[in-house]
Amino acid sequence: MFRMLRIGSPAVAIAGAMVVAMVAGGPAQARDRIRIVGSGTVFPFTSAVGDAFARRTGFKAPVVEATGTVAGLRLLCAGVGDRYPDLSNASRRMTAEEFDRCAAHQIGPIVEVRIGYDGIVIATRKGGTALPLTSLSLWRALSARLPDHGFLVDNPNRRWHDVDPEAPDLPIEVLGPPPTSGTREVFIERVMHQGCLAAPEVQALESEATREQACGHLREDGVYIEAGEYYHLIVQRLAASHGGAIGIFGFSYYDQNRTVIEALPVDGIAPTPATIASGRYPLARPLFIYVKTAHLTLAPGIRELLGEYLSADAVGPGGYLTERGLIPLPDDLHAAAVAVATSLTPMTRP
Repeated sequence: MFRMLRIGSPAVAIAGAMVVAMVAGGPAQARDRIRIVGSGTVFPFTSAVGDAFARRTGFKAPVVEATGTVAGLRLLCAGVGDRYPDLSNASRRMTAEEFDRCAAHQIGPIVEVRIGYDGIVIATRKGGTALPLTSLSLWRALSARLPDHGFLVDNPNRRWHDVDPEAPDLPIEVLGPPPTSGTREVFIERVMHQGCLAAPEVQALESEATREQACGHLREDGVYIEAGEYYHLIVQRLAASHGGAIGIFGFSYYDQNRTVIEALPVDGIAPTPATIASGRYPLARPLFIYVKTAHLTLAPGIRELLGEYLSADAVGPGGYLTERGLIPLPDDLHAAAVAVATSLTPMTRP
């Protein structure tokens, strides 16, 4: 049976619990609240919107679960009915393959609503040792395999000094998201691939397949530590850490914890609302929510929830989401998002 979770409460093996629920669930029937899965980055924003939505409308607060973007979209597209979620948070855009999976399961039109911007922050504890991070140094620190005389070998680098002679002689310890995370996917695309392709030793590789193997895989030897979708736990571990441990998570988690952690520039650019909104920060990205229109009559208040998400109280100047670290859309994109949410315009294949 599906286990109801209070907004903001930790959850263990959420995706597994939902899969069990899908198998065991009965026929579709109206229920008393919205169910939302997906991104751990978007989780605190949707939780806050759900609380405000409940206060303003009298509907029950949604059940919000941090399954990760990948798992969330998979669950959203698994089918129609009470045992499936109504919305999914996403820290990157739905892919064509995910869209096709939705179509294959005949779940009907999906509405894509852009809600704002985020930057993936790489941070250390407050007062910790500053690391000169570039896409190239991060790739050399975190790639599972590195080129060596034309062949790929297991990454031998254990200390930052091994990666960059100018870096401190500290062990490489990186706390980051799991494979179910959109944040991890964007990090691999924007940092690992960019750093890899800039490396002379990779450019010298003759095989495209070998270059891809060198660029797209994080190491699994304990240097990169998968810390789950609840990024506040990474913040807590960083705050209590010693040495050069760094963590990877969304800007809002840094913004809300500046007293205990500090962000490190990437390629010389620090994550700020201005650099993220302009796209100058290398790890800036848009955030989305995806709505299953077939569930409009199943789950009460979906339209009202979307209205709350894009309201001035939430995303306007001084809004409660901007205060939590969401970077708002520019006026023209916000107006477009409101139009999509109001008309529930179906998305087209990405």
